[in-house]
Amino acid sequence: MSCGNHHETPCTEVLARVYTYLDGELDQGGCSEVREHLDECGPCLQEYGLEEAVKKLVNKSCGCEPAPGELKAKILGRIEEICGEIKAGETTGTGTSTA
Repeated sequence: MSCGNHHETPCTEVLARVYTYLDGELDQGGCSEVREHLDECGPCLQEYGLEEAVKKLVNKSCGCEPAPGELKAKILGRIEEICGEIKAGETTGTGTSTA
């Protein structure tokens, strides 16, 4: 997703860090980069709003128990894998489709 405009922090990088940002796990510099990008990029702000709503819904429904560390690691590993596939597709111009 991109609005087509140049940003200091690319849309793909911001969207890859949305959950880390929502969880308050980014350092101050990372938070500033994400906030600045969201202030100037409508499509990313809309995606952020959707992710924030999903997180709140999941927390409301499942917030009583923390997820096991092994599950978190597995999910984060898969997200990183998919992000790598997307970046590789952008670099080669072939694109990547994941389901």
